[in-house]
Amino acid sequence: MKKVLIIDESPVFRDYMQKKLAGYGLEVVVGINGLDGTIKMRNEMPDLVIMDFYLSRKSSLEVLEEKSKNPNTKQVPVIMASSRVEKEQLKKLAVFGVKKFFAKPIKIDSLIRTISDLLGIEIEIDTTPCIIEAHYNEEVIFIEVARGLNLEKIELLKYKLDELLDIYQVEIPKVLVMMSAVEISDKETGKIDGLLQNIIDRTKASSKHIKVLTSSDVVISHIKASSQFSNIEVHSSLEKAMDSLLGKKAEDFREGDQKVVQDSFLSAAAPKKEKEETIQMRFDEERGESASSVSELNREARIAIVDDDFVIQEMLKTNLEQTGWEVITFENGKDFVDSIESQEYDLVFLDLMMPEMNGIEVLQHLKKQQIEVPIVVLSALSKRETVVNVLKLGVKSYLIKPLQPEEVKRKTHEILGAAF
Repeated sequence: MKKVLIIDESPVFRDYMQKKLAGYGLEVVVGINGLDGTIKMRNEMPDLVIMDFYLSRKSSLEVLEEKSKNPNTKQVPVIMASSRVEKEQLKKLAVFGVKKFFAKPIKIDSLIRTISDLLGIEIEIDTTPCIIEAHYNEEVIFIEVARGLNLEKIELLKYKLDELLDIYQVEIPKVLVMMSAVEISDKETGKIDGLLQNIIDRTKASSKHIKVLTSSDVVISHIKASSQFSNIEVHSSLEKAMDSLLGKKAEDFREGDQKVVQDSFLSAAAPKKEKEETIQMRFDEERGESASSVSELNREARIAIVDDDFVIQEMLKTNLEQTGWEVITFENGKDFVDSIESQEYDLVFLDLMMPEMNGIEVLQHLKKQQIEVPIVVLSALSKRETVVNVLKLGVKSYLIKPLQPEEVKRKTHEILGAAF
């Protein structure tokens, strides 16, 4: 039996990984800090180490140095993860057997594949196309389910909910499960039960505080016929679901005459605890690769900022140039389109509202010319129709103005698979 040592100070991440890997027949040992991890590594002789970069009692570099001095552990491969690491620190990792670096929150499917490759064993996971997102705002835990239902993500959701309840200090949670774009057959209704049961188990919410928004006949009929979940209200309109859950109309979440949806449906509230989320609900095929070999993290990158707002240009440039990467700014879409014939970019931040050539026209031009480059759209327009339209044009992500520097860094980190 292969043995994996997990050194991480997040109990949520440790618990999830321990149960997940044990389910694949692996022996799992956990270290709760750097010192504990060092002792476990020396005594347990693992075949693989998964560890966070930031550890207490003993730093990750000290753990790696001690590992390299022990002939019994020197050749053991290491997977490292962190939400942020300075570029100079990354250069020190390659000599210590660090094979892959993951940006937190980690995409679990990518991590599992890496574990499978490094240990030389076959690990199968549910690959049903599925998107599950969860965030907390406006007194509600919003859970959005799209495409299908994936058993891995349904299990992962339990730990994501644990994080949200802890970080936002939610005492009496209210839950809105939005399944408005889900495709599920009659043979898969057991997954609906698993989804709802995990939500109830983790949030401890009563049935009156859980609402389901869906137009799926399969979901509606299954919940209504269920002896376990028939008390959960199912709605086909957002207005009725929000009114029933909070006593608020959906219009209360819109701004001005343009009926622009507030960030409640697109972003999370400010956390009440100084903790970062470690559970990533997206998989690789949805957001691109999140793991990089340590050598790849030191490569140069060229980033374009296409925005007619000088303040936005400077804010992004200042934050991104800290990485040592090349940042080039453009005041309009036409100048950027002209430059892309002779320049290649690793990432583009693109505003939608610009003179001469707007962001939509830029996206259409790139698609017509079959030019592929990761793009993050920047816009004050959060109307869902606008978001959907740009995503169809190949956009990787969508940031709502006003921009938050940390969110910009996180998105860049996520898309390029690098760390700051």
